[in-house]
Amino acid sequence: MAKNLLIVESPTKVRTLKKYLPKDFDVMASVGHVKDLPVNKLGVDIQAGFKPEYVVIKGKGKVLKALKEAGKKADVIYLGPDPDREGEAIAWHIAEELNGKKKKIFRVLFNELTPKAIQDAIASPQGLNKEKFESQQARRILDRLVGYQISPLLWTKVKRGLSAGRVQSVALKMICDREREIFSFVPEEYWSVTAHLEAEQPPPFKARLFRWKGKKVELGNEEEVKAILRALEGKEFRVLKVTKKKKKKNPPPPFITSQLQQEAYKRLGFSAKKTMSIAQNLYEGVELGPRGQVGLITYMRTDSFRIAEDAIFAVREYIKGAYGNEFVPEKPNLFRSPKGAQEAHEAIRPTAIELSPDEVASFLNKDQLALYSLIWRRFVACQMAPAEYHQTQVDIEAGEAIFRASGSIMTFKGFTIVYVEEDNSTATAKQEEGVLPPLKKNQVLKLEKLEPAQHFTQPPPRFTEATLIKALEENGIGRPSTYATIISNINQRDYVKQEKGRFRPTELGFLVTDLLVKNFPQIMDIHFTAQMEQDLDKIERGQVKWIKVLKKFYETFEQSVEKAKKEMKAELPAGLDCPVCGRPMVIKSGKNGLFLACSGYPECTHTSNFERDEKGRIITEKEPEISEVEERCEKCGRPMVVKRGRFGPFLACSGYPECKNTK
Repeated sequence: MAKNLLIVESPTKVRTLKKYLPKDFDVMASVGHVKDLPVNKLGVDIQAGFKPEYVVIKGKGKVLKALKEAGKKADVIYLGPDPDREGEAIAWHIAEELNGKKKKIFRVLFNELTPKAIQDAIASPQGLNKEKFESQQARRILDRLVGYQISPLLWTKVKRGLSAGRVQSVALKMICDREREIFSFVPEEYWSVTAHLEAEQPPPFKARLFRWKGKKVELGNEEEVKAILRALEGKEFRVLKVTKKKKKKNPPPPFITSQLQQEAYKRLGFSAKKTMSIAQNLYEGVELGPRGQVGLITYMRTDSFRIAEDAIFAVREYIKGAYGNEFVPEKPNLFRSPKGAQEAHEAIRPTAIELSPDEVASFLNKDQLALYSLIWRRFVACQMAPAEYHQTQVDIEAGEAIFRASGSIMTFKGFTIVYVEEDNSTATAKQEEGVLPPLKKNQVLKLEKLEPAQHFTQPPPRFTEATLIKALEENGIGRPSTYATIISNINQRDYVKQEKGRFRPTELGFLVTDLLVKNFPQIMDIHFTAQMEQDLDKIERGQVKWIKVLKKFYETFEQSVEKAKKEMKAELPAGLDCPVCGRPMVIKSGKNGLFLACSGYPECTHTSNFERDEKGRIITEKEPEISEVEERCEKCGRPMVVKRGRFGPFLACSGYPECKNTK
């Protein structure tokens, strides 16, 4: 009979742990959360200090029964769900269910699933972390209060099935704000002049006009360019100055969650959700043939750049053996974590540096190998020496113009031998473009041609998953455990569509966002949302009580909800006048989507479909009338005409608006 029971949340983790634990340990899985707020009601007693009404999740009754049976037989129970807030909540709820017999219950944290990490965790168990659990509980209740009280408003005011979320709606607002920036963007013309030059030795090179008549050049139109080209006719191009510098490029830090999601999207095309799913597999354990089940990476939800000392020692030894002493810096590279980071966690790294991508390739599927390779190479690179370059900058004089050319040659690959921070094609193109011939002061150059080029400033780009995660992180919104969920929720709604991997808000997305901004300005404020994240962090650190945070939030939120119930109108100004009566048109939502309607309804029933032009202006769809219909209106005798409405063609009296007969 097992004397010890270890409960984790994942069956995969169970298999890995069993491999390393003695036979007096029984290891079982809760298969995620066992309790949560109810699905069909708010589940929070606001009057009783925001007391949550947790219920056993549907389908988890059998799991809990099995855990309780095993718990009765064990002398000691260890709870080992993931070492974050969600994991703490799972552990807390399991402890509540199993503690009827007052068993010894301990919390163990596995930052990695290796023999040493597992043995260390079991040897030094902890108590449950009340503050960490309360931080998760506060987030869960906040999200429930917002979702369950705003979403029904959207159902009744706009249409059924819509939803709002405390963080998701702010992320949607960022997408809508970016789209409006694009709408309002006015391109500005500018010009460049490039000199194609040759020296005594190859290669030919290019230099761009940098100064004109002693001032930094800013060319706004073609006439200015033509004047400069005329002035440069027949002028000698002579080297004015050659500046040479030695440059170093330091390696990037190891991955944290947000950066892993961004790089996996850019390099591998993985969504944040896919990245985290694969990373979870790599953390919990993968079958490696004779080695059995092995956890390949450390815990993947982290915002800390910290690296364990033994891992630093191991990777430095690996670099020395694989690449040579010159690739190992004198001291380990240390990286400062973002403010408020969970320093108890490590960065994302391989658990065993000797398990290179080549070593495990035959045991991983294509996606697992791609992500593991990215993590492994980034970690090795982070402890390598900087790349070194010789950078040359040349100023070339021609009449009253100064042209400038720059080039760089890598003299030592350093960390780039393992990890390049851009794709190879771009790096190669830049290297070829930036190579300069040997040049010296006063050297006369041969001008092949002067090439003027017209350019226009570009609007800010739409967000990709990677850039949205970066923006959320920079604004202090979301945490390592929530980025993927935020992105996934946005994708699942009809609020956005993806065009070439970039988020574009739909008309429904605009409508819902504008309604929420108007009626719930605090919820939709980026700075307020960031402050809430900081408050949740403070709860975890024991600096503030969770109930206090909820009370402060709910005072204002409750007022907004009550006001919105009375005043929220599911319509927005369209910026157009009704062609029939002259009243303002509004955007409304119907069962077949959004449409324009006259604000004078029911006196005026004019409606129209619409679309937006590239500037976001609303354009009504034309409704052609066809008068070749022999039928007459049975009410007034005027000819009937064919009109095209939101639901297709229909017959209408040509005497509208005096006669409103339709068929």
